Amino acid sequence: MALDAPQALDAARDVAQHLALDALERDRAGAEPVPEAELLRKAGLPNLLLPTSIGGGGLPWSVGLEVVREIARTDGSIAQLLAYHYVNAHNLVWVADDAGRARWGVPSAEQQWLWGDAVNPVDPDLELVADPAAGAGGYLLRGTKTFSTGASVGDVTVVGGLAGDSGKHLLVVVPREAAGFVKGGDWDNLGQRLSASGSVRFEDVRIASGDVLGSTSPEDTTPFSSLVTPAIQAAFGHFYLGVTRGALETAAEYTRTTSRPWLLSGAASATEDPYVLATYGRLVARLRAAEALGRSAGLSLSQAHERGLDLTWDERGEVAEEIAALKVVSSDLAVEATSAIYEVTGARATSNKYGFDRFWRNVRTHTLHDPVQHKAREVGDHFLTGRHPQFTLYT
Repeated sequence: MALDAPQALDAARDVAQHLALDALERDRAGAEPVPEAELLRKAGLPNLLLPTSIGGGGLPWSVGLEVVREIARTDGSIAQLLAYHYVNAHNLVWVADDAGRARWGVPSAEQQWLWGDAVNPVDPDLELVADPAAGAGGYLLRGTKTFSTGASVGDVTVVGGLAGDSGKHLLVVVPREAAGFVKGGDWDNLGQRLSASGSVRFEDVRIASGDVLGSTSPEDTTPFSSLVTPAIQAAFGHFYLGVTRGALETAAEYTRTTSRPWLLSGAASATEDPYVLATYGRLVARLRAAEALGRSAGLSLSQAHERGLDLTWDERGEVAEEIAALKVVSSDLAVEATSAIYEVTGARATSNKYGFDRFWRNVRTHTLHDPVQHKAREVGDHFLTGRHPQFTLYT
């Protein structure tokens, strides 16, 4: 049975508490997040945003973003895994027709599938070569993507490829155990170590016509289907906010229980040092402001999504600009705050046994996903000229 909004948030907090128990140990091990993915499934979180018509929870994006933020407080990697899933699975709504929604959406909702992706537009296009043996509309999928979040632990992966027969960019669905679907297992980065973001290779993976969700070519893209980019960018912003709050909460506990006052401060404890208090105060004040922007952006995205095919490009553009502002603010704050926590915890907090660096490593790694300066330029351009950026998978 699908969760309602309060139940979803309670479930997210329970998952976050469970992940907090060994967050540092799991980060250092860097294993494929198979148990963590199963934890998300058992909590009933994967199907929250899918339509009720196919058995999903039908909850708005604002709730899904809050769920991502809650989990990010203790484990940025698993928050990323879930955030990408929400966007990947929602191509059933944005791109697929009724038949595709039923074929893939019903089992996804019923079995709490997680969806990975292989659509990174920075890499060369994957090839979809017409395959008569697969029947009308069938293809062979070929090529490699160097970055593919969730594909190694997801139940299915949504894949973008260029169809040689039509020249269209298509989204197709590939089950985890499909023949010729090779996971690289080579994700070895500074942060987000459990996000299952390694490479994937497709060696003539057979794609039947029913495995094709639809086209993402410019001529087939609508304002509604183009919400894929504001949605993923909003998920990024909420992920950064969650990591930031988690870092500050973790640091605060250390400050209260372990930090010593500086010998020249004249304070009896670290929690009475005016510089420590002021540093926390400035960071928390900015976080609260950023969280308010995050809630506003989540509501705007939900309202735009509710407009469906009536959504206009101008309306879509306004939502995208608000989310771009969130991306700028949350990125800058996250990188700064996850470093500044050492200023309010002290030198001993750099001991590897605490592992406070994982917060900075996670946001430093992910905030490079697409350069935030380009988001700042979009916001500035809109403010000065009223222009909206042309839709891409990054804007």
